Amino acid sequence: MITRRHLIRSIGALSALGISSAAYGVGVEPLRLRVTRYHPTPRQWPADFPLKIAVVTDIHACDPWMSLERIESIVDRTNALKADITVLLGDYVAGLHRVSRIIPSSEWARVLAGLKAPLGVHAVMGNHDYWDDRTVQQAGHGPTVAHRALEAAGIPVYENDAVRLTKDGRSFWLAGLGDQLAYFPAKRFGRVQRFGADDLAGTLAKVTDDAPVILLAHEPDVALRVPARVALQLSGHTHGGQIRLLGWSPAVSPKHGIRLAYGHFRLKCDLIVSGGLGCSIMPVRFGVPPEIVEVTLGRGPLVV
Repeated sequence: MITRRHLIRSIGALSALGISSAAYGVGVEPLRLRVTRYHPTPRQWPADFPLKIAVVTDIHACDPWMSLERIESIVDRTNALKADITVLLGDYVAGLHRVSRIIPSSEWARVLAGLKAPLGVHAVMGNHDYWDDRTVQQAGHGPTVAHRALEAAGIPVYENDAVRLTKDGRSFWLAGLGDQLAYFPAKRFGRVQRFGADDLAGTLAKVTDDAPVILLAHEPDVALRVPARVALQLSGHTHGGQIRLLGWSPAVSPKHGIRLAYGHFRLKCDLIVSGGLGCSIMPVRFGVPPEIVEVTLGRGPLVV
């Protein structure tokens, strides 16, 4: 979890590099867009089952930092990857206070509806999607405004649910976890019994055969509890720390001695943490440009 204290510490470290570096972190790097590619080989995924996944996460829609025009460019760049399936990992709403306009969920969802993939576009919620919904915080349960907007735009949202998908006669499960920090702000209302909307055991119980499993989870920390039944977990949330100095991000604290901030990890399942696209708390990135992630599993049949 990125905290204000950790991020301010990161910015302090960045400031030590000089005013020009800070200006780059605010005015240049957050506007970049790259595609980061991974080709993991999970033990649980058949080597002869090729699947390309496009991962979009942490958009944080708001003007001027993540305008509808910029989201449109992200949609176009994602579609150009021609992935088999596209997944959205949460935090669609603004995570910043100093903005010129909060973009309504109906507007950014309408743009995301332009995403296309043969096996569909599938989504989970992030913590900010819950935190910015006062009604959900007071009630202690969802669905959030962001959830409803995506489904109205034709994009299914998974909260502790799983769906069986098939490509070329081969099946796999796509499971989506509820957010692990969903009701953290609701403690102010004095009636919260849990912070998260996640149910890992209940989600995996919906997997009814031995086909491989891909898990969507906004926060990566749950990977430390994910069993070997899952081949791959895809997560965002951290923004790669937003500030990375020589590959290290002081904004993301370690969990049980492991700093699941960014990149590919091999635990009981393979975990890929995207650096995401937008910014949280402050509109600054340094050393971790906004990115769309492309994950390729397996390989095609050998040509002889």
